[in-house]
Amino acid sequence: MKNFYISTLFVCLIAGTALAQQPSTPSKNPNAITKTRILQVDSAVVTKHSVSIKGKVVPYTATAGSMPIWDEDGRPVAGVFYTYYERDDISDRSTRPLVISFNGGPGTPSVWMEIGYTGPRRLNTDNEGYPVQPYGMEDNPNSILDVADIVYIDPVNTGYSRIVNKETPGSKFFGVNEDIKYLAEWINTFVTRKNRWASPKFLIGESYGTTRASGLALELQNAQWMYLNGVILVSPTDLGIERSGPVQAALKLPYFAATAWYHGMLSPEYQQKDLTAFLPEVENFTINELIPAMARGGFIDDAQKKDMAAKMAKYSGISVDVILGNNLDVSYDLFWKELLRVKGYTVGRLDSRYKGIDRQAYGGSPDYNAELVAWLHEFTPAMNIYLRNELNYKTDLKYNMFGDVWPWDDKNDHTGENLRQAIAQNPYLHLLIQSGYYDGACDYFNAKYSLWQLDPSGRLKDRLKWEGYKSGHMLYLRKEDLATATENLRKFIQESVPKPGTPAKY
Repeated sequence: MKNFYISTLFVCLIAGTALAQQPSTPSKNPNAITKTRILQVDSAVVTKHSVSIKGKVVPYTATAGSMPIWDEDGRPVAGVFYTYYERDDISDRSTRPLVISFNGGPGTPSVWMEIGYTGPRRLNTDNEGYPVQPYGMEDNPNSILDVADIVYIDPVNTGYSRIVNKETPGSKFFGVNEDIKYLAEWINTFVTRKNRWASPKFLIGESYGTTRASGLALELQNAQWMYLNGVILVSPTDLGIERSGPVQAALKLPYFAATAWYHGMLSPEYQQKDLTAFLPEVENFTINELIPAMARGGFIDDAQKKDMAAKMAKYSGISVDVILGNNLDVSYDLFWKELLRVKGYTVGRLDSRYKGIDRQAYGGSPDYNAELVAWLHEFTPAMNIYLRNELNYKTDLKYNMFGDVWPWDDKNDHTGENLRQAIAQNPYLHLLIQSGYYDGACDYFNAKYSLWQLDPSGRLKDRLKWEGYKSGHMLYLRKEDLATATENLRKFIQESVPKPGTPAKY
């Protein structure tokens, strides 16, 4: 990778008595960002690079910086950190797609998809995504920068983003709808400053970022008059779409089956099949038999209950006794603890390929998330190295991998309906959902269920698509799936941009 730092460092400190930072004049000192633990609300460091993507060299400019969130009087109350990648050899940026990227939590920055999935540089891992030393970065030959410019946004209190006005309460930012509102305003500022109003625009969110992206699709239309071409949901939450009782209990089974298959805990009848050939049988059983049976609750016939438990056991790798002891409703926590108990392991929550070791074999849940400690192990040093050494953004601020965003107001989450309205109102808008089969936090079958329930009319389904991958929550960590998933993104982006002159109408 060629990496040329350029002397385009500017730091604009915005005056105001409520702000913690001073002075208010632009700094010409290259150490102005470095030697401080106070966020410079309006700052940017620009560097030049190139990367080989799909065998072709792509030159690009990277901007790492912060832009403000204002209060009603126009005073900055917070700074939102971002990294922005623009391909250089583009003559007409009005036709160049812009991808706006978020991760989740809530409370995590956009580091995961930036240096794991779509960005031009990727952290060092083995082929399955496990940590390796030495820590560091490598080129990402699967980056989508060849077809779209990308901005990665860290919400307030994540990454380097911070509240800078001590009088501003966290409640202005920390809630489902508060988060959506201020980020829509920030996106407006970013698009205006970067002169990207003419560009086709896409939102991509992962985990809680899918809640954020779904709500933003409508908020951008209604409050900022900004219309999108696509929304991409990676490992989506339930988006406020109602599921409870028998439905909620039963929908877990296909994920259990995928995990049991991966660890070789099923009979040869199923283990000899490919995962994607095996799962439809489990999905059909879940919808057509298990949900109706569980709907009977305590009045289910004993023989039917035992029959359901036996079928669940053969699909999940969990014993009939455990399933009956939990009245057919085995929790995620118990599954992670129980599946490999006789072998001395637990399985991971966000990615069930990962194994952990607990103090005691018996219990209701694992002692820790085996996959999460592995990810923090690799992503934290890689991102800190990357920002300082390659993007030249040097600060004494701590990069928050998990920021304090609590309490979080999760009431009135209607983001699934918000997304439906946005798609219905905008004939250009398309949806792609990507799920990992081994994700137990936002499992793949619940993602399918959300897709099915999103539009009861069925009139929008030609613009709704789901893709599955043999990985977990961060489906891109496995390099084989990274190549497939990014190719799916390229195709989705290219197909969601209409031909010139195509009207947005039904």
